[in-house]
Amino acid sequence: MTQLNCAPTKTNLMKLRNDLSFAQEGHELLDQKRNILIIELMNFVDQAVDYQHRIEEALAAAYRELHDAVLHRGRLKVLNLSSSVNIKAEATIRTRKVMGVPLPIVDTEFEEKGPFFSPEGTSYHIESALQEFKNALKMLGKLAELKVSVLRLANEVRKTIRKVNALEKIAIPDLKETVHAIQNRLEENERDMFSLMKTVKERLEQKRKHERETAHHGTDS
Repeated sequence: MTQLNCAPTKTNLMKLRNDLSFAQEGHELLDQKRNILIIELMNFVDQAVDYQHRIEEALAAAYRELHDAVLHRGRLKVLNLSSSVNIKAEATIRTRKVMGVPLPIVDTEFEEKGPFFSPEGTSYHIESALQEFKNALKMLGKLAELKVSVLRLANEVRKTIRKVNALEKIAIPDLKETVHAIQNRLEENERDMFSLMKTVKERLEQKRKHERETAHHGTDS
């Protein structure tokens, strides 16, 4: 703890007490913010892990269906069919805030200009593979959203923790130490002043007593 350089006056004591109260309230709010951010961060991490698994499963399923399509229709036929697919994917990004932290929202939409091929010329496996690839692409946008959110929240958590620690370990202890020192100094000054006034009062009483005695002796003579 370090005592702040302030003159030991009542004005400074009041100001420091207000500063201390403000710092303590700020510490409490930041501590609550830190806890909420950590909960949100862990929630996003869990979601990111879940989406990572789901994407891997969707891609694995898509490649399995594509492999089965090649087995049933032949590689050249599947290649020709793939060239006729006309799907436009568009990702739009919006923003929302969590505890003041801007987080992205990624929406992936598909514009399909079908039919891509006649029902007689294709197979269930090709349609299924196409759907799985679309699902994987949509989830990749969501995964990107989650990973960016995790990075931003983690950064905000670090900054908030630094602020909480600075208040908890430096600012608040220093203010408490200074308030305590000034309060002790003012109390000491009050005791000294009381002692001085008591001494002055005693001397005045002695002086008045001496004057009365002198006046009394003068009257007797």
